[in-house]
Amino acid sequence: MKRLPMRKIREALRLRSDGFSGRRVAQSLSVGRATISEYFRRADVEGLSWPLPDDLSDADLEQRLFPYSPGEARGIVPQPDWAYVHAELRRKGVTLSLLWEEYRGVHPDGYGYSRYCELYTRWEGKLSPVMRQRHPAGERLFVDYAGHTVDVVCPKTGEVRTAQIFVATLGASSYTYVEASWTQSLPDWISSHVRAFEFFGSVPAQLVPDNLKAGVTKACFYDPAINRTYGDMANHYDTAIIPARPHKPKDKAKVEGAVLLAERWILARLRNQRFFGLDEVNAAIRPLLEQLNGKVSRHLGASRRELFERLDRPAMKVLPVAPYVYAEWKQCRAGLDYHVDIGRHYYSVPHQLLKQKLWARITARTVEVYFKGQRVASHARTSGNHQHSTIRDHMPAHHRFREDWTPERIRGQAVRIGPNVEVFVDVVMRKRRHPEQAYRSCLGVIKLAKAFGNDRLDAACARALEINAHSYTSLHSILKNGLDRPRREPTTDGPAITHPNIRGADYFH
Repeated sequence: MKRLPMRKIREALRLRSDGFSGRRVAQSLSVGRATISEYFRRADVEGLSWPLPDDLSDADLEQRLFPYSPGEARGIVPQPDWAYVHAELRRKGVTLSLLWEEYRGVHPDGYGYSRYCELYTRWEGKLSPVMRQRHPAGERLFVDYAGHTVDVVCPKTGEVRTAQIFVATLGASSYTYVEASWTQSLPDWISSHVRAFEFFGSVPAQLVPDNLKAGVTKACFYDPAINRTYGDMANHYDTAIIPARPHKPKDKAKVEGAVLLAERWILARLRNQRFFGLDEVNAAIRPLLEQLNGKVSRHLGASRRELFERLDRPAMKVLPVAPYVYAEWKQCRAGLDYHVDIGRHYYSVPHQLLKQKLWARITARTVEVYFKGQRVASHARTSGNHQHSTIRDHMPAHHRFREDWTPERIRGQAVRIGPNVEVFVDVVMRKRRHPEQAYRSCLGVIKLAKAFGNDRLDAACARALEINAHSYTSLHSILKNGLDRPRREPTTDGPAITHPNIRGADYFH
């Protein structure tokens, strides 16, 4: 069995603390009930409950829940008697859950509950009956986009853009929220949810979206992958996401009806109006939405607003103090230069994370990088300019050494040794096309002060400047051979001898 990510296990513990049953938690996370029960059992053994300690990282949580490596491959699993199971299910009060418990009582190492049900359904080979949905008060908010759009004309260019229509409706009262947005992309999808929660003034226990890309990155009957930003928003509002099954419109029949009603009650009335901005569209929608929610149903004798106040609002959760701040999550990988590419700008991470898969949380102002649930880097966001934002502590030691040295710092070190040393390093850097090419030579010159002393190095630099020897090798040779010391005049025993046959010291010059 593939192990769930630690963030999903954290989400399971959070939902259990909110009163969700194991079945509801399994449904929310799209995993088997037996799997969730096993995680809950491990958490109880370790004494873990929500909220988890702030200092408990994902790696520590995994170590506590799974202290040992996955066990050896299981042997042959005992097969249930499916004919007996099928016959027993016809008896009153007998359920698959009861039969599975009896099966595990005889075979403790047998199938888990979800696998047991799957194998029985396959053996039975019949279609499941259609379930009539029940919507408890405050439990589900169905969200989707209408098929119809609204044309918006740019007043400057005359270009026509289409605005998408977001629809959200509560299961028990059918209280509905409608708004226009430019796209169905992730930022607009999240923003529409935030405004819908503000419209209701409260939060439902569950969100039931369709399988659009902004909400579900991988549509799957058994294990849909929720967009991480969407999941982050749900966690902020303490709600669960339970996507509708692919190609199963009856799972979200409530919002399908609300979409149809919005198209007929709102969009049809706006068909002949011309709009020049998105704000104009939403301003026209609001009074029609008020009429829709205030219309009294002949069957129920109450309006959607009255039913909302009576049923849904008392059962819904309160809004958090602060609204959700949009943050997009992006999976990335650190390159050999220990930087990650976010929007054509490169942000540093600790160099130990080379080639590791990381998650970046991107807001309008910041870029945060996470590894196994721990934040490892935080940067101010910069527009895409193909430049680098590097934190010094993220660099290896030998890179920090080079980063520390600049022409100004090198000159400052030379000044402290002597004026001739300052002139010498300045000449060395000016002779190179780029000052960086002379860094190592200048650092070597400065380091000679430790071996020969400041005075000798300053004198050696003066000697090197006199003879135009502008290299580290020449300077080191001067010091090694003592050419930096003052030259002494030769001694004589008497007056100089003059004679035509004595040519003297200047003869060859």
